[in-house]
Amino acid sequence: MNDGDDLIRLSAGAVVDLLRRREVSPLDLVEASLARIAEVDGAVNAMVTLCAERARDQARRLMAQPPAPAQDFRWLGGLPFAVKDLSDLAGVRTTYGSPIFADNVPERSDIMVERLEDHGGIPIGKSNTPEFGAGANTFNDVFGETLNPWNRSLNAGGSSGGSAVALATGQVWLATGSDLGGSLRTPASFCSVVGLRPTPGRVAAGPAEVQFETLAVNGPMARNVEDIGLMLDAMVGWHIEDPLSLEAPAASFRQAARERGAPRRIAFSPDLGVTPVDRETCAVCEAAARRFAEAGCIVEEACPDFSGVPEAFQTLRALGYVAGMQTLYETKRSLLKPDVVWNIERGRALDAEAVGVALRRRSRLYAEIAAFFGTYDLLLTPAACTPPLDVKQRWVREVDGHVFENYVEWLRLASVVTMTSCPSLAMPAGFSADGRPIGLQLIGKPRGEAALLGAGAVLEDILGLAGLVPIDPR
Repeated sequence: MNDGDDLIRLSAGAVVDLLRRREVSPLDLVEASLARIAEVDGAVNAMVTLCAERARDQARRLMAQPPAPAQDFRWLGGLPFAVKDLSDLAGVRTTYGSPIFADNVPERSDIMVERLEDHGGIPIGKSNTPEFGAGANTFNDVFGETLNPWNRSLNAGGSSGGSAVALATGQVWLATGSDLGGSLRTPASFCSVVGLRPTPGRVAAGPAEVQFETLAVNGPMARNVEDIGLMLDAMVGWHIEDPLSLEAPAASFRQAARERGAPRRIAFSPDLGVTPVDRETCAVCEAAARRFAEAGCIVEEACPDFSGVPEAFQTLRALGYVAGMQTLYETKRSLLKPDVVWNIERGRALDAEAVGVALRRRSRLYAEIAAFFGTYDLLLTPAACTPPLDVKQRWVREVDGHVFENYVEWLRLASVVTMTSCPSLAMPAGFSADGRPIGLQLIGKPRGEAALLGAGAVLEDILGLAGLVPIDPR
């Protein structure tokens, strides 16, 4: 098989299996990806910088090597993937969505990208992101707006919107994402693909000026749960330059998804007690969650206590902005996006007491979550409080009569989960009456990615939504 249109419609796992059997070559896949990008990306603006010759050269090198042993489940075999434009890719323009770095070409890739390449992945190019990842709508002054392929008048979510759209439209089989307060989970929800926010340290990151970061993580994005496991296998592992990185587990995350492990007892909450949620979103997500009963699971409405957690998140987020971006604020303030300036200045205004309150609340939350998971195997909730809205509405201003004060407030369903350090999977739950994607968030036990992926695959089979992508932009 080497017809490009057929190849782009296969899952990543199916393509890697073809690569192992040498029924398709890495160069075939590079050309199929580039052809699909040329065909559809002009309508959605997801892949903003390509590195075609770099990818072709890498494909040829891989073709000259012997195939990896069958037991090497981390091997991608020459599969192209997209790199979010927040992550450095050596020798390729990397802008972080900012005019300040419009001509930046890093000499070294991010650790995550290096690891994916070491395991046979081929970066095909950079996917669009808002400036420095700030904002859950993917637009910037360098490349413009990324549009939702299900309806190009809608936004694709952010900040991993380019990655989500590239996946949904079949331009790539896998894509990197990053997530602080929902930057990976929101676009997965808005574009009807899958995204995993892993445990902090599961995917090594850096080099970075701030090394002990536990709110922001990198993670895999794909079209189905098994492909998330495949990519995660190729991403994980300890790295000496990341002090929080974890050793790679001996077992395969892809295999965990394949084994379809149904949880025993599941909690569902329509709003986690922290935010208004669009009524249709609630209905679609609850209906999806209740279908776990078809696998013999007990589904109950229950939720940990998240009171005070949104405020603690805002404090720690602002603190992180100061730590990471103070120098740019001092030297390039006039060139920064207003949302970025707002975050930094909020952090600069913090005092030690406010930081202490936030740290203590996060610590109590972890104890409460640990106790909660003594009863339940999974916590389910909507991935976002609304389906995607007009791309010109830069952030959600109101839901069900509640007005949000700033562009971070509407992301509480994701941001409070960030504070738990638990892995979280965003996956398709269904569609609104007018055809807008709606995603469900599955939250697993601490460091419980394997069980989470197994459960996600069970629900994915029941719902039958994974086969709806790739799609032609509408």
